[in-house]
Amino acid sequence: MKAFLNDHFLLDNKSAERLYHDYAAGMPIIDYHNHLSPEQITTDKQFADITEAWLHGDHYKWRAMRANGIDERYITGDATDQEKFLKWSETVPYAMRNPLYHWTHLELQRYFDIRERLDSRTATAIYDKSSAMLQRSDYSTQSLLKRMQVEVVCTTDDPSDSLEHHAAFDAHRAGFKMLPSFRPDKYLQIESSEFKDRIGKLEEITGKSIRNIHDLVQAMQDRIDFFHSLGGRLADHGLSYIYAASFTDEQVDEIFKKSLDGRGVYPGEHLIFKSAMLYYLARMYDAKGWTMQFHLGALRNNNDRLMKRVGADAGCDSIGDFSQAESMSRFFNRLDDEGKLAKTIIYNLNPRDNAVFATMVGNYNDGSIAAKVQWGASWWFLDQKDGIEEQLNVLSSMGLLSRFVGMLTDSRSFLSFPRHEYFRRILCNLIGTDIEKGELPDDLPWLGKMVQDICYNNANEYFGFYENS
Repeated sequence: MKAFLNDHFLLDNKSAERLYHDYAAGMPIIDYHNHLSPEQITTDKQFADITEAWLHGDHYKWRAMRANGIDERYITGDATDQEKFLKWSETVPYAMRNPLYHWTHLELQRYFDIRERLDSRTATAIYDKSSAMLQRSDYSTQSLLKRMQVEVVCTTDDPSDSLEHHAAFDAHRAGFKMLPSFRPDKYLQIESSEFKDRIGKLEEITGKSIRNIHDLVQAMQDRIDFFHSLGGRLADHGLSYIYAASFTDEQVDEIFKKSLDGRGVYPGEHLIFKSAMLYYLARMYDAKGWTMQFHLGALRNNNDRLMKRVGADAGCDSIGDFSQAESMSRFFNRLDDEGKLAKTIIYNLNPRDNAVFATMVGNYNDGSIAAKVQWGASWWFLDQKDGIEEQLNVLSSMGLLSRFVGMLTDSRSFLSFPRHEYFRRILCNLIGTDIEKGELPDDLPWLGKMVQDICYNNANEYFGFYENS
């Protein structure tokens, strides 16, 4: 029987152990999608305690605590940080077989060398030790990232963001790159009561009036150019599904003007506007040589009570059952036919769509680069052991696993980077098991290179963060 979380955690045989320890473990990290705070990175923030670093904003933990019967006061309410930590500690033993149990103890080990299991009995000592360590200069945000060998971190930023913290960030001094990613979803949501205010923010940041669709597209181009000047090379969209209705430019202009004037815009017109904006943006991404990402299939903010109390991202999102294939095909096909399809990564939240996404990407590779259109890493509810193994197996069966750009954290926590280790161990175990079963050759130099490519090299080459930098 193995000890819990020992050196060979998740590695079931000698080939897996060799692949992980000799090839994967030492590779740097390119975290190309997350929700970390640029301000906290640039100012090299010191956290007050483990609760601030670990629980504030972590909706994964919030969901688990609610499921364990913890009152909201100890989750997002006015309880003290220590009280919140103690309540999380009460929950941890009940999270066995949830990925949170693994992540929690990996993070305690990797950042704080704490090897005791977290529960009510150990909570106070762990809170005191980890919080004290977070006061040290080598536990600032930048130090936490360097501790995990992070080489590039890509934040997620609104088009109207000033990017002042990216501009002020000193990559040479920090020892890693922090780059912005363009997230314009709010500017597609013409049905939102906040849409006009968002257009106003775009006018303010660009210094230009936006009165028609041409003005809006030009404002987006201006912001894309600005993001690019600060090293941005990625865009990201979090959508229910890809919008791909037919439209004319004249239709879109009229719909946009109706919205600005306060006239009624109907649901069918919402879809036309969104489809057009997504298409216009995609062409701009391609012209810049960017990668566009689509995170598809979340049903968000399901609980009105918590939405009113806590706001968005309160831990009340779930997997949606949206139709994906036909609209995705129409969207990609039009861009591909015009020679304007950018490098693209698609992520599904519904596991029923695994094969759909894995086969869709194969339709649009054009030989210009390896795996130009990719099926992305297991996302959100799927970034656990079963979900990762399923994604790797389906990708292997229907595409080229060896060209995959690998894992990302998609996290708001500076302590989440052992998720890369978690992924790497699962990857090495999958390949190592095939070696042991005679389903892959015992060619560790080649398979070790394949592992290193998936962990780091493919992403480094694919995104081009170091080109013209």
